[in-house]
Amino acid sequence: MWFPVERLYQNYAAVSPYITKDGSEIRELMHPAVQGNRNQSLAEATLPAGTRTMLHRHLVTEEIYHITAGEGQMTLGAAPFKVGVGDTIGIAPGTAHCIEASTSGALVLLCCCSPAYSHTDTEILENGQED
Repeated sequence: MWFPVERLYQNYAAVSPYITKDGSEIRELMHPAVQGNRNQSLAEATLPAGTRTMLHRHLVTEEIYHITAGEGQMTLGAAPFKVGVGDTIGIAPGTAHCIEASTSGALVLLCCCSPAYSHTDTEILENGQED
């Protein structure tokens, strides 16, 4: 038996980027508040060469980062490590993290969040930063 399926589709060129609380440029490729999917969001983040996100955590959201271009350094908890194209990182809720692009070029990654990304679930952990 076939069940009707709602078409959830987003054209890349139609997505305007914005800056998240952690300082990264994001294109929200799929989000429940826009497309109507239910439990997760998918975004493309771009960090210009030599920049990084602010150290932050999400109390509820689990994230998966997948590097699609460039290289850099990921900090997960207290452990920094190098990342590059094809690498995938799982970030458990409550884990402090940030990511930095190398000075040789932009770092581009896909970020899947479950539940979907929310500014209210993002806690900035660096001194002098507003929530």
